[in-house]
Amino acid sequence: MKTYSKVYTYIYIVAVLLCMTGFTLVFNFWPRPAYSAVERRELAQVPAFSWQRLWSGQLADDISHWYSDTEPFRDQLMTASMTVRGWWGVSLGDDVRISAPVAAAGDDADDASPDESLADLTDLDHLADSAADGGQPTIDENARLADAGVIVVGSGPDVRALMAYGGSARSGLPFARACRLYQQRLAPLGVQVYAMPVPLASEFYTPQKALRFTRPQRPAIDGIFAALGDTVLPVDAYRALQQHTAEAIYLRTDHHWAPLGAYYAAEAFARVAKVPFQTLDTYETHTIHRYVGTMYGYSKDIAVKNAPEDFVYYTPTGVSYTTWFTPYSVSRDMHITAVGRTVRGPFFASFKDGSSMAYCTFMGGDMKLTEVHTSTPGQRRLLIVKDSYGNAVPGYLFHSFSEVHVADFRYCHRNLTEYVRQHAITDLLFAFNIFNVSSSNVARRCLRLLTQPDGQTWHRPDSLHHRTAHDSTATPVAAAASVTPSRDTTVAQPAAASSTPEPTQDSPEHPAEQPAQSEE
Repeated sequence: MKTYSKVYTYIYIVAVLLCMTGFTLVFNFWPRPAYSAVERRELAQVPAFSWQRLWSGQLADDISHWYSDTEPFRDQLMTASMTVRGWWGVSLGDDVRISAPVAAAGDDADDASPDESLADLTDLDHLADSAADGGQPTIDENARLADAGVIVVGSGPDVRALMAYGGSARSGLPFARACRLYQQRLAPLGVQVYAMPVPLASEFYTPQKALRFTRPQRPAIDGIFAALGDTVLPVDAYRALQQHTAEAIYLRTDHHWAPLGAYYAAEAFARVAKVPFQTLDTYETHTIHRYVGTMYGYSKDIAVKNAPEDFVYYTPTGVSYTTWFTPYSVSRDMHITAVGRTVRGPFFASFKDGSSMAYCTFMGGDMKLTEVHTSTPGQRRLLIVKDSYGNAVPGYLFHSFSEVHVADFRYCHRNLTEYVRQHAITDLLFAFNIFNVSSSNVARRCLRLLTQPDGQTWHRPDSLHHRTAHDSTATPVAAAASVTPSRDTTVAQPAAASSTPEPTQDSPEHPAEQPAQSEE
């Protein structure tokens, strides 16, 4: 009996040692991933050595972060974890469950005094001074959204993941103040400013029993419109979307709206701006099948992955247009560190079925300044200041304006006052989702764009990680650098050249072969 016991003990010890040895070999010598498809982000890179960072302890922290962030089989392990979590998730019954931490929207939501949040939004000179320092907000929109919590509804192929909202009727007052200051500053240049806050899908598709986990968004939008005054024109995307909730106006597996939702919002804007607008049947329809967006990683719910959807987008016909991009390199902290040369490229990138990059169809993502010249006659020139929701809007306005310029508030090196003057802009549209219009930090960042030095970049000597010309949720897209010749950039000071990373397997394989046949 004792002999058998010893044998089992030896077998157990050997098995444990083999497992430990196997894990040690895999986690230390197996190739480490550079990108997570589940989280839709680049993973940490090996930190560079410097004596200063060694003595400060920062190097050890960075090595620890890199080691844990790039563990082999990261996505496979996360998928397995999501599957297990799905068995134990908090369910409200009737195919409604909470798949990410989310607090009920109660009195503890952001109801800070509007006077406090507006007090520092009137001194434009002060904002200009602070634009160049480390206090500049570097907002990772997707991380902010994920923190809000996720409500998953439905089952099977109809699963929909919804972001909760926690703002109030006063949350958008700093944004409204920023819009008014834009109008005040740019009115002498002949510019009309428009404000278009866009609601999230949770406003229209949250079941009754889950409403306590998210706050209504209409009060925040109404609060913005009431505070705009008589000079800034409101664009009611909420009402335009509300009339089409039976259609696919929002993506089920992504935090963005669908291109169809952006079409209805663009139509509402064109009506307010009193410009021509084409009906959807004049556009060419394209479909990317088996799309699973950001909400799979945010919700950690395997049901979202198992419910892929069609990503349907539309390209204009009957109008010719030429697109120019000025791409950015950014640090790991999302600061612009270099500005690439202006290059000509396709406005619409193409992606294969199953690609998680489908929302980068428009301009290839966020990290660039975009300028589109159309064949539409007239002198109306539009500048769209936007977050990622705004990416899907410009393509519907090529029939409406002779030029369409697009600047992401997070990544813009130009002084917008100078940019407006230089390009004779006549109309400026803010196209932000409700999260960003509810943030006083976003309002401050937008105002800094009015006063920051033209050609503004940021440099950190030990900055190790750079990304170029792509969405913050995705791998690089080579649309901007893969096409056609460069031209003289309009940047006020010489821009540093930046190399565009090679396309990943989800990037357009032939960027020059675009479906938008009317692009010159």
